[in-house]
Amino acid sequence: MFKLCPQGLLVASVTLLFVSCSATQTVNTPQESLGTNIVPAYETLTTSTETVSTTSGETLTLKQIMADPDWMGRQPLSPYWADDSAGVYYQQKRLGSPLIDLWVKELNDTSNPSKVSISSKHQEAYQRRVLDQNGEMAAWVFEGNIFYKDLKTDQLKQLTKDNKKPYNLTFLNDGRLSFQSGDSFYGIDPKTGFYELLVTWQFADKPKAVSAPEDYIAEQQQGLIEVVALKRLHKQQGFEQQILLEKNNSSLAPTSFYFAKGNETVEASLSPNGKWLIIAETKQSPWRDDGDIMPNYINENGRISPDKVRPRVADVTPKTENLWLLNIEQHSKKPLSYGNLPGFNDDVLASVKRENAAAKGKEYSVNRLPRDIVLLRDWSWSQSAIQWHSNGDSVAVMLEAWDNKDRWLTTVDVSEGKLESQHRLHDDAWINYKFNSFGWLQNSKALYYLSEESGYANLYLKPIAGAATALVSGAFEVDSLTLSQDDSFIYFKANIKHPGIYEIYRVGVQSGNIETLTDLNGMTDYQLSPNEQSLLLTHSKLTRPPELYVKAINDSAAKQITHTTSQAFLDIDWIAPDIVPIKSSYTDKPIFSRVYAPKIANFEFDEKRKAVVFSHGAGYLQNSHLGWSGYFREYMFHNMLVQQGYVVLDMDYRASAGYGRDWRTAIYRQMGTPEIQDLQDGVNWLAENQHVDASRVGTYGGSYGGFMTFMAMFKSPDLFKAGAALRPVSDWAHYNHGYTSNILNTPDIDPIAYERSSPIYYAEGLQKPLLINAPMVDSNVFFVDVVRLVQRFIELEKQNFETAIYPVESHGFVQPSSWLDEYRRIYKLFETNL
Repeated sequence: MFKLCPQGLLVASVTLLFVSCSATQTVNTPQESLGTNIVPAYETLTTSTETVSTTSGETLTLKQIMADPDWMGRQPLSPYWADDSAGVYYQQKRLGSPLIDLWVKELNDTSNPSKVSISSKHQEAYQRRVLDQNGEMAAWVFEGNIFYKDLKTDQLKQLTKDNKKPYNLTFLNDGRLSFQSGDSFYGIDPKTGFYELLVTWQFADKPKAVSAPEDYIAEQQQGLIEVVALKRLHKQQGFEQQILLEKNNSSLAPTSFYFAKGNETVEASLSPNGKWLIIAETKQSPWRDDGDIMPNYINENGRISPDKVRPRVADVTPKTENLWLLNIEQHSKKPLSYGNLPGFNDDVLASVKRENAAAKGKEYSVNRLPRDIVLLRDWSWSQSAIQWHSNGDSVAVMLEAWDNKDRWLTTVDVSEGKLESQHRLHDDAWINYKFNSFGWLQNSKALYYLSEESGYANLYLKPIAGAATALVSGAFEVDSLTLSQDDSFIYFKANIKHPGIYEIYRVGVQSGNIETLTDLNGMTDYQLSPNEQSLLLTHSKLTRPPELYVKAINDSAAKQITHTTSQAFLDIDWIAPDIVPIKSSYTDKPIFSRVYAPKIANFEFDEKRKAVVFSHGAGYLQNSHLGWSGYFREYMFHNMLVQQGYVVLDMDYRASAGYGRDWRTAIYRQMGTPEIQDLQDGVNWLAENQHVDASRVGTYGGSYGGFMTFMAMFKSPDLFKAGAALRPVSDWAHYNHGYTSNILNTPDIDPIAYERSSPIYYAEGLQKPLLINAPMVDSNVFFVDVVRLVQRFIELEKQNFETAIYPVESHGFVQPSSWLDEYRRIYKLFETNL
């Protein structure tokens, strides 16, 4: 068990972390007592002060760092438990090849993991299997075909062999399997093999025997010519007879439901009892225009291809997804109106619209038209926004507003055919695209869900007829929920004891008691074993890539079961950066940062040090944690720079993940302002604490980090001596809708935010040397972002910039030659100017 401080933060005994305290976890904590505004006194976390060298005494080189990462080892991917909880499967990239193999490790066998053969892969590639309610039967799809396994007898049966790629596979309460294919659900009895159509729907006019006369001539023909009238009568009689047959003969497949022509299915979900179907549908429209193309210059045929790409946020129009409840037994359907959702017609952007209207000398009047509403999309989900209770008559649906300001957790009253709001989460900035997991308790009509309403992603419990209570609350992020089969526990991952340390916990659903299940001090993900006795862990540290571990729930020790990191990598004494809470000039919370610094004894300090500030990409991403970074090349590059006397600072600036809602939304309508303020605090800290010459600091970053390089170089030209912007955004109006509209709304509504946040409007501020590295077939940040900015530089007569293009690379570089060229240029920029 662990103890929570009064401010809701777990404190553990970790070397040089923070001071301990004691209190107890409270259950049903009211929102006002969560204490999320209290900041603990975090200290610098120091893991290692080793210098960088190899066992042979050689130094790191860019060629080694940027080589094919196979040299480092090939880490385990997509792990999952064997169905008997006695083994573990995982994928691994093949050496020197993009192909992926499936491996299995038997836990009671001391021998090495073995590769699953292609001939038996269908028997073991069941990572996405589904179970029946008793956990005795399993089913999965392999290469478009359905397999069924009796877990008691270990007997496997192939049910289909047609490559139709079924999806939405689930067990019905009567033991049948259901699955979706196109706009239809089918059922199959695993014991008999009987296969049937359960429900189907079309977006078309409902058929009828005969149509009314189209005009006077047709009406005249049908009235005058007896044989024409007779044929129409026979058609009508046959049509009515077929309807009668379909209603009264159970051997026939069910008839179709019909929806508006020109619409399409967004998502459909069949109830476990087979009685109900929830359908979300919307007007069919192309997701992109003909002009949304990108020239690809390097092709095997020697020609230029116009590759199709996503639309820009400036070109996307709002849409609503219509929600329907279908009664399969009665063959009836009813629309589920959004009209009773709280805030359904609030003008949530009124103040933004008023500000933009005033800038044009106009006035804005509040408009309370119904808002566009859709199923919620969580970018980290593997679940659906539609969740059925196991009884089959209760269903929860999570919805979001198109304007990104509201999320509703609703249930459906199937008897009345209406939505009932269970919880509304409103955010004046934007609803997070993470931390939206929810589900039903198995044995009661209660929902559990994540919400940021406290300022952090915490776990809540809500009976359908009662008030919500906080089950796990505090100034930390809760994620990755797993409910035990008997509703006793909810397992979760959280950064309770330090923002950069993620451990695994479980909370008693009834008691509210929280147990700490791991104490590995790094980045840890988990999967609960089928027998719920053990955890499969994916764990990494600052200097070690992810490996797999297994830990019994009631055992403190975690056993490492994979050793995939290469000896060549292990032989290098990598420096682990310190995790430093740098004081902010703008908030009462520190800016957690990775600091790479040379060992003091190895350097003379007559001359102050030079430094580099790295900005991670994505904006909403955490990099100053104690686990292995996805920026592993940058990690090695920073090691090399430290070896040569640089200090490197890698900040989780405001907008980064892991630090709560306020840190995330600080950039709302002002991207590039809070982040650069944080970089300024970082440079000041380097000067005061690392003997750094503030006039010899450079910066670089890719994607969002490239955008930040632009904003720093343009708006704060004295902050950095030189900068490198990699695959950078220069104008947010040209980026995608899903990401950008959250933060800046849309250009038609909020042009002020776009012009305030886009570097291209500040290009005249460039004074120091700037390197721009731009992939030409980038389907994420388009090459045109760089092209337009370069034209601005030319028109502004700027001379202190250079551009490197990469003709075969997309947003994430692949070729080692491209990585090497890019970082040689970055290194040269710093060596020349710092």
